[in-house]
Amino acid sequence: MGNPWRGEVSLVVDGERRTMRLTLGALAELEDTLGSDSLVAMAERFESGRFGTRDVLAVIVAGLRGGGWDCTAPDLIAAEIEGGPVAAARAAAAVLARAFIPPGAEG
Repeated sequence: MGNPWRGEVSLVVDGERRTMRLTLGALAELEDTLGSDSLVAMAERFESGRFGTRDVLAVIVAGLRGGGWDCTAPDLIAAEIEGGPVAAARAAAAVLARAFIPPGAEG
């Protein structure tokens, strides 16, 4: 299980539990991949529901890279994510939220 105090979220990829974390470098990479002009614009895109599967994939790739796994989008396209697309979208949303909101402040 990922450490929420570090902004971590766990995701099982091909049967192996991986840690996602949006470090500053991972956020910069994500911002570039999504073509966002700011972190706020990127977060608003997800909060408003204006995201697609490529966006979810980009967040997961950035999070996994920030968590220490040097993966690429093609690696994940061929991978089995436990829980399927719904679990992937939830994990992407969780890692984004944890990058900006301290644990315990969610609600």
